[in-house]
Amino acid sequence: MDVFVIIGILIFYGCLEIGNGYFESTNRNFGDWMQEAGGFFALSLLIKPLLVFTVYTLGTTFFADYQYILSGQNFWLLFITYILIDDLMQYWYHRSAHEYEFLWKLHRSHHQAEEMGFFISYRNAGLYYILMPNIWWVALFTFLGGALPVAIGLILKQIIIIGSHSTLSWDKVFYKYKFLTPVINVLERIFITPAFHHAHHGKTKLDGISDPNGNFGNMFSIWDQIFGTAQFNHAFPTDYGLENDPKENWTVSYFYPFVKAKDPENEMSKNYKKPDTRTFEPAEVTLEKGKQYLYCACGNSKNQPFCDSSHHGTKFKPVLFEAKRTGKVRLCNCKATKTGPFCDDSHIELR
Repeated sequence: MDVFVIIGILIFYGCLEIGNGYFESTNRNFGDWMQEAGGFFALSLLIKPLLVFTVYTLGTTFFADYQYILSGQNFWLLFITYILIDDLMQYWYHRSAHEYEFLWKLHRSHHQAEEMGFFISYRNAGLYYILMPNIWWVALFTFLGGALPVAIGLILKQIIIIGSHSTLSWDKVFYKYKFLTPVINVLERIFITPAFHHAHHGKTKLDGISDPNGNFGNMFSIWDQIFGTAQFNHAFPTDYGLENDPKENWTVSYFYPFVKAKDPENEMSKNYKKPDTRTFEPAEVTLEKGKQYLYCACGNSKNQPFCDSSHHGTKFKPVLFEAKRTGKVRLCNCKATKTGPFCDDSHIELR
């Protein structure tokens, strides 16, 4: 049931975006459509049914006494239990996909999209979904007798997720009229809004709007607020995608690690290792007063001491700072400074 309803939601958003000139203005190519539309149908018609079947087979074989044990329980209790656990797991899975190299490579294609759209929701490697704890939770909760809460929860969640990726951002009207600001201030503290999630897809924090290493929530923004990764901006990025994107073939993006890039400099290639670009000597650079800079904290950037987004797939985040004066300064390049991004001579102790 939820699959058919979600397809209906996609058709609804699709019609709205088409009416708004979506297909006339899009620069998507064949590979983009394969990852997005193809990814949706692979997830809905193959991956999700296979995982549910696997859980049911194991459950009926080894835990038959627990099948439908939740049947007859209060619907609202089951619904709240299902949706909160589901969304919390997806928050941490999504966040882990930005902080651990292997998971990042499975999620990376999601951020290669250089424009937003309703189908981006399903743009990930196939293995990303197979490992996703939420789908296993769907199967387990259904096996235990929570099919209706699961179906309703999936539908409501997809409305929010698809809406937050769409080019038709419903929250823009709240930013246009000041008397609506108190309303959106409440809504965005509970649910994911398009502006909140679009910021996650922005290319770099230098635009003052984007935060590719924050805003990880899917349905609720409460997890980002609890765990310190929330950034609320009532604006939208103008530049989406990845910095220095090599744009490998879509088969690499979707079938990794079974298909890998041929270019050894591509992080999706076999045996690729991030370069260590740290040095013991600080970098002497000239800054301009009032200009913002993004300092590399991971030590992998090829544009030291500044960030080039090599930190993706690590727990490091770049440091955004504004120059207080024009002139030369010493920026730490050993990454051990306690006064980052400025050098405090910690490199002397490391020699």
